[in-house]
Amino acid sequence: MNLRRSWKFSDGVLLVGLAALAVFAARDIWQNIFTVGFGDEEQSHILIAPVVVVWLAWLRRDRLRLTPHAPSIWGPLVIAGGYGLSVYGFSDGLDLFWHSGAILMLVGAVLTVTGPRVLWKFLPAVVALAFLLPIPGRLRRPIANTLQDASAQATEFLLDIFAVPVARSGNLLTINGYDVAVAEACNGMRMVAALALVSFAFVFSVPMRTSVRILILLISPLIALIVNVIRLIPTVLMYGYSTEDRAQLFHDISGWAMLVLAIGMLWSFLGLLRWLEVPINPIPLSKA
Repeated sequence: MNLRRSWKFSDGVLLVGLAALAVFAARDIWQNIFTVGFGDEEQSHILIAPVVVVWLAWLRRDRLRLTPHAPSIWGPLVIAGGYGLSVYGFSDGLDLFWHSGAILMLVGAVLTVTGPRVLWKFLPAVVALAFLLPIPGRLRRPIANTLQDASAQATEFLLDIFAVPVARSGNLLTINGYDVAVAEACNGMRMVAALALVSFAFVFSVPMRTSVRILILLISPLIALIVNVIRLIPTVLMYGYSTEDRAQLFHDISGWAMLVLAIGMLWSFLGLLRWLEVPINPIPLSKA
């Protein structure tokens, strides 16, 4: 017996209702996730993630009409697994598991109504939910330290080229007698996490081959380093030769501006590949 059927208004009501119920059941976890996003600059990618999820799902909205859905027993199983993961994470103090459980409960609620076939059609939006997870400190600190040291070295090198007197000790730059810590002036981890999310949204918003998508995702850390240095150079100069208030204002404004620059660099890289006549567009499916 084939239970697959076309969409009805009642299906949409059930889908929204179960999803809302899953969020309500884990409301303390969701509140904690967004509290971290609002309170920690290094986790600000959390605030962008819902927009990316909705955007990627909206781009694929026509797939709902073309893909019949079917209720799935896998949905309740995923919900139960997510609940168990959250309980385990809470009892053992593992925030990653605690937070992941809430996301799995939401995915399970959707899966219950739609079935795996529909969820597969929206896989990029589903995967983007992972960006809602706060990055654990054990993972965040090594990446941030590596990027900050690299940014400090690159900034010192470029300032030396333009004969700007600057001294470096680790990730501490001294300019005109003022000490500027790279971690304070331009937080590298914030740029990496946000750019990773932006790159993910970019590659799954533009039709392209899987190999090109992987290539762009692989170069995103390099772009993060470049835009971080572009932001860091004028920030250091302002700390050294302007007032601290003006330097801090520039630091705050330039953070989001660098994301716009990063998107422009991604488009430029895609344009470079086209200019080099590298195959970018997806391989057309055979009509045979």
